[in-house]
Amino acid sequence: MKTIDSIPTSKIQRASKLVKTGAKVGVNYLKYYGDKITKTELEAKEKLNQNNAEDIYDGLKQLKGSALKVAQMLSMEKSILPQAYVEKFSLAQFSVPPLSPPLVVKTFKTYFGKPPEDIFDTFNATSVNAASIGQVHIAEKDGKKLAVKIQYPGVAESIQSDLAMVKPIAIKMFNIKGKDSDKYFKEVENKLVEETNYILELEQSEEIAKACSHIPNIKFPKYYPNLSSERIITMDYMTGEHLSEFTATNTNQNVANKIGQSLWDFYMFQIHKLKKVHADPHPGNFLISKEGHLIALDFGCMKSIPEDFYIPYFELAEKESIENPTIFREKMFKLEILKPDDSPEEIEFFSTMFHEMLSIFTQPFHVETFDFSDPSFFGRIAELGEKYSKNTELRKMNGNRGSKHFIYINRTFFGLYNLMFDLKAQDVKINNFNTL
Repeated sequence: MKTIDSIPTSKIQRASKLVKTGAKVGVNYLKYYGDKITKTELEAKEKLNQNNAEDIYDGLKQLKGSALKVAQMLSMEKSILPQAYVEKFSLAQFSVPPLSPPLVVKTFKTYFGKPPEDIFDTFNATSVNAASIGQVHIAEKDGKKLAVKIQYPGVAESIQSDLAMVKPIAIKMFNIKGKDSDKYFKEVENKLVEETNYILELEQSEEIAKACSHIPNIKFPKYYPNLSSERIITMDYMTGEHLSEFTATNTNQNVANKIGQSLWDFYMFQIHKLKKVHADPHPGNFLISKEGHLIALDFGCMKSIPEDFYIPYFELAEKESIENPTIFREKMFKLEILKPDDSPEEIEFFSTMFHEMLSIFTQPFHVETFDFSDPSFFGRIAELGEKYSKNTELRKMNGNRGSKHFIYINRTFFGLYNLMFDLKAQDVKINNFNTL
């Protein structure tokens, strides 16, 4: 894979890169209008989406950092983006062009005050895994094989300016209006700042590994504080396939069920017992060992769940709440989905929309065991997403809905559901975490 010798770090450099990307998108639209003359609307639109997705991703992968992280987050929203964007943006999960070896060594010296060969017995300056915020290298020390994650230069310092550039796109895409919309962007900004603090990530990694070590069939690497810093984190090197690679070739349903149960238990235990959850459930953060163990990595993005959100959120998911209009509406106000200044039309519209969505999305929580391989369940979720993405009435209304905590909790559930579906896990015991 081609490597990168430099990353734009100043606000002007990064903005200039996005402007160039925007110009390419403009050219793609000119081609689209030409294609409409010789092709069907569907063919022309698909070509437009493919060209835009490729050009936008190519621009973001040069920037890395927050801009690429947002693309990674959007790739998990399969019901919102066209398939071309999902496929291209999903590369941000664990496959982007890495820094060149000379830049790696220079960056390491900047962060650690000395070159890697002064720290480790051996260090491979060629990356084995590159993502949105950092890349991983193999090293050895005292006979142990280690994974060393190095943060890209300038990422932490450019979060605020990157989000300022992405904000107008997000506002348009999600129809966000109103003066209090900044709370959502602040929530994302705060989480991204946390993700660039590798000392915090190391502490969170050790905390979760210790708290969840009793869950069957799940493993965690050991972390090394003395070989880590604010921008470098060192852990045991874990061998296995990324979850998406495993699901692409696996034919053993029993193994899929076993991994699926472990994954589900891992998330339910965190959410319900720890009130703190790994809010970045994409395939690049999980490996499957050849023995069939689930290996959890990367705890930079952890979301604490406050009690005043946790209680109404899961009460709203109960079948009794969904079937009782009075209780349902009461929880909707509690979670800020409905607002005191909403018009009767807005209350009716959003009550109907969320009732329809939650009636489908909460189905796994209304049974003892659930079949996550059922395509009809995920098909209904996708159809609903498409239905409301095209709804002209929704576009006229303020999409600024719900507590700020929805951003990462919903992201966690969407990501978890997608992973469970990819695994085709069957007969998953929903409340198994209570017996662990």
